[in-house]
Amino acid sequence: MRKLTKLLLMLAVLAGLTLIAYLVYTKVLRPDRIPHQPPSPESLQNLLPQKKHTRHLLGTNTNELREDNASIPFIDLFKSSIPFANTHPWLSSKDVEYDNDGWPLELNGGVAGTKFLNRLPKGTVPDGAQYTVLYQGKGTINYGNDARLISRHNGKDIIRVSAGADNILNASLIVQSMEPSDPIRNIRVLLPGGICQNNQFRRVDNASQCKNSQFLSFEKYHSNIVFNPDYLNFMKDFRLIRFMNMSGMTRNAIESWSDRNRLSKATWAGKEGQRGAPVEVMVALANRLNADAWFAMPYKASDEYVTRFAEYVAQHLDPSLKAYIEYTNEAWNNIFPHRRYAIDNGIALGLDKHPETAGIKFYAKRSTDIFKLWENAFNGRSRLVRVISGWSANHKLSSQLLSYNQTHQHTDALAIAPYFYTDLDSLRAAKSTEDIFDAVLDKGSRYGLPASIRQMQQQAKLAKAFGVELIAYEGGQHLVDWETRTVDQHPNPLLYSANRSPKMGALYTEYLEAWKHAGGKTFVHFSAPRIYSWYGSWGAKEHIRQERSEAPKYDALLRYLEQYEN
Repeated sequence: MRKLTKLLLMLAVLAGLTLIAYLVYTKVLRPDRIPHQPPSPESLQNLLPQKKHTRHLLGTNTNELREDNASIPFIDLFKSSIPFANTHPWLSSKDVEYDNDGWPLELNGGVAGTKFLNRLPKGTVPDGAQYTVLYQGKGTINYGNDARLISRHNGKDIIRVSAGADNILNASLIVQSMEPSDPIRNIRVLLPGGICQNNQFRRVDNASQCKNSQFLSFEKYHSNIVFNPDYLNFMKDFRLIRFMNMSGMTRNAIESWSDRNRLSKATWAGKEGQRGAPVEVMVALANRLNADAWFAMPYKASDEYVTRFAEYVAQHLDPSLKAYIEYTNEAWNNIFPHRRYAIDNGIALGLDKHPETAGIKFYAKRSTDIFKLWENAFNGRSRLVRVISGWSANHKLSSQLLSYNQTHQHTDALAIAPYFYTDLDSLRAAKSTEDIFDAVLDKGSRYGLPASIRQMQQQAKLAKAFGVELIAYEGGQHLVDWETRTVDQHPNPLLYSANRSPKMGALYTEYLEAWKHAGGKTFVHFSAPRIYSWYGSWGAKEHIRQERSEAPKYDALLRYLEQYEN
C-alpha cells in the first residue's frame, strides 16, 4: 500500500511538472507556429518591381461621424446629428414611428429630438451667427441649448447659435408637431455664409468677400458644396486620407451590400456599429482634396460587399489617385470583436488548432482574398496599395502575417501604429506636466518615445526583408487613462496640458524625424481635430478652426511637411 502511495505521488509530481513545462513553453516561450520565411534575395529582386509604392509624406485619419466631432466635416450639421430614434428617453418620445431613413412618420402624441452640436469648444463653428434650417413637410421645429429661433418661413427657419457662459457649444432641435400626411423630413442645418467659386477652402459671410468670383451660398448650393471649407482647408495638406473612422467600420458587423449606409439617410451618425458615411461621400472627399483614399473593409463583409464597394471606388475615384485597401482594423487586438471572429473562422477553416495562430492565419488569408477582389474590380494593381497591419511592439506578429502562405507576395505595405506614451502608474503618479514628459522620455519605459523609435527601426528592417514598405496606419501621442470617466479626473488635466505644450510639438518633430530616418514611408497621423477628453487627446487640433499657433502637434506636422514634401 505504501509503495502504491509513493507511485501515485510520483506520478502526480511528474504530471505537475509536465503541466508547468507545457505552460512555460506555450505561454512564456510561445513557440513560433508560423516560421519566419522572408523571400530569398533572388526572389526579392523579382518581387520588388511588382510592388506598388506609397507616395506622400503624411496622411491623416478621419473621425467618427458624431454630434461632438470637432472636425465639422459637412456644411449640413444635421448629417452628424444623433439619430432621432437614439435619443429616447431623454429627448425623443417612445412611441414615435420612423421611416427606413430615420425620419419621423408619426409622433403619436410625442416629439422627435436630436442634438446636432455637443460639447464643442466655442469657435468650432461661427459663434453668434445665423444658421439656416431647411426642411420639407408641415409642422413645427423648436430649438434648444445654444440654438435660438430668429424667424420662421415656409420650409425654412433661421436660428442663432451662440456658446453660453461655459464657452461650450451644445445645440438641439425637436420636431414638436407635424402633419401625418406631410411629415417633416429632409432637415438640413446649414452653416452661415458660403464660398467664393474660386476657393473651396475658405468660408465667407457674403458676396462682398468674393472678388472677381461668384458667391455660392450654402443655402442655395449645399447639395453641391457638401464639405465644410474649414474641414477641406485642414485636410488638404494630408494627401492620404484613412477613412476607417468616417466609414463607421469599427465593430460594424455588416455583411451585405444592401445594408450599407445610404445617401438618403437622415443622418450618417449614430451608435458604434451603425454609423458611417456612404462610400459616395468618402470618394467625393478624396476627389475634392486630390488625396489618395484608404479604405478598411468590415470584418464580416461578404465577397459581394467587398466587390461592390471596390467597383464603386474603381469607377468614381479620380484615376490619378490610389486606393489603399486593408481588411478590418487591428484584427489581432483583444478589444475588438473581429479578433474573436478571426480566431473562430481560422479554427473553422482548419487553418490551425491554436486559437491565436488560427486568428493570425485567417487575417492574412482574408486580407489576400480581399486584395484579389479589389484587383479584379480595378483590372489590375497599378492604382492599389495593399496593406497588412501589424502591432508596432510585436515584430514577430508582422513576420507571421507576411510569412504565412507567402502573404508578402500579395502585400505592398506593412502598416504599424508606433504610438508613444507611458504606463498608467507613471501617469497617475504625475504631479505636473513635466512629470508626464519625463515619463514619456524615460529610456527604460516599454512605451515611451525611445521605445517607439526602437520599434520603428525593428519593423523597418523586417519590412525591408519581406520586400514591403513600412507605413503608419495611425500614430502620435497616446496619453490616456482609460479607467477615468470624467474630464477633470486626475491625471486628465495634465494630459491635456501636455498636448497643448510646445514641448509636445518638439517631441513630434523628434518622433517624425526618427520615423523618416528609420525608413518609414507615409505616416498617417491619428487624428483629425477632436476635443480633448477622458478618452484621449487624439486630435492634431482641438477643433477645426483652432489656429496653428495654438496647436503644437498640428504645427509640428506642417513643419515636417514643409521641410520634406516635394
